[in-house]
Amino acid sequence: MTGRRVVVTGLGAVTPVGNTVEEFWTAICEGRSGIGPITKFDATTYPARFAAEVRGFDPLRWMEKKEVKKMDPFIHYALAAGVMAVEDAGLDFAKEDPVRCGSLIGSGIGGMTAILDSHKVLLERGPDRVSPFFIPSIIINMASGHLSIRYGIKGPNSAVVTACATGNHAIGDALKIIQRGDADVMLAGGTEACILGLALAGFCSIKAVSTRNDAPEKASRPFDRDRDGFVMGEGAGVVVLETLEHAVRRDARIYAEVIGYGMTADAYHMTAPDPDGDGATRAMALTLQDAAVDPTQVGYINAHGTSTPYNDKTETLAIKRVFSDHAQRLAVSSTKSMTGHLLGAAGGVEAIATVLALYHGILPPTINYETPDPECDLDYVPNQARKQQVEVALSNGFGFGGTNATLAFRRYTG
Repeated sequence: MTGRRVVVTGLGAVTPVGNTVEEFWTAICEGRSGIGPITKFDATTYPARFAAEVRGFDPLRWMEKKEVKKMDPFIHYALAAGVMAVEDAGLDFAKEDPVRCGSLIGSGIGGMTAILDSHKVLLERGPDRVSPFFIPSIIINMASGHLSIRYGIKGPNSAVVTACATGNHAIGDALKIIQRGDADVMLAGGTEACILGLALAGFCSIKAVSTRNDAPEKASRPFDRDRDGFVMGEGAGVVVLETLEHAVRRDARIYAEVIGYGMTADAYHMTAPDPDGDGATRAMALTLQDAAVDPTQVGYINAHGTSTPYNDKTETLAIKRVFSDHAQRLAVSSTKSMTGHLLGAAGGVEAIATVLALYHGILPPTINYETPDPECDLDYVPNQARKQQVEVALSNGFGFGGTNATLAFRRYTG
């Protein structure tokens, strides 16, 4: 662990199992699935006709009506999660030095809704009718940009685009920004809103998604022998990171300490993981090195755990390589079994799950774990949450393009 100590003081989440952190945490501890038939478009002719949709979300709760029209839904989710996190942290940016505060929110795909809607306008009504808000509504850094504008924070303002590792990279990069002294407070996480016909068609075409249409709530089954693909999800997860000194000075509640970050590449394939798990292994090993903790100190891993045949066995292999005999004593679970795969938002939401597991001493389960796979032979916290206090936890995120990122958190005891 290098540089200044960094802690998590605020959490915000929009997810398929709840549009607040409290709803999300209660749902995953109860093992409730947020997966069901698609309602956002007619999926009748698709091989997969279900997804993990955000339901009941009202952007007007978080922003004015005129602002809503200027933004793609991926920005709506990010703004909502960001505001929640700031309020949860008890931050008043009017009392902060604005150049010492920043935002770093990523997305895997960005404003696809606005792209499709504007393309339709172009074809049907001509170029003069395309909205002047089209470009600002689709570019990925606008999630960070809108949070920066809302709070008047003028420090680092950036975005990460690394597919399904986006949220992990965003939080990890924000950690390093604070550790090296470039900011005292950062909003960090990921957002995604692409449950759309074109996106689903693309994932179906590469046979990455589950087609368990007869039982959607059982379709996401990480590490189970009968898994057949991931389930598309959407939402946002944003955390407030700040130096320990800053948090203590303002008497903030501290959820956990962020102690390590590692990032690697598979350099193997556009969409498939390295079957040897080399990149995932090195990401976890580098994180432990950065955190200056021994592998035996880790008690829980929030796995990437996508429910695809290849990811789950290679992630299991990587965990066993990093932790050796201790791997059999580790608790490993995938909250994607309940939320689906939130793509660019996954890392942000799963970091929140990991932090709350440390804070509350409760490990969320992997639901739908029914038939063990000989190649996936770890303790996956099957089907029911477990009361267990752990001191150090990891959160993994791996993405298309062979990109890998791991975060390490420590329970904060003051």
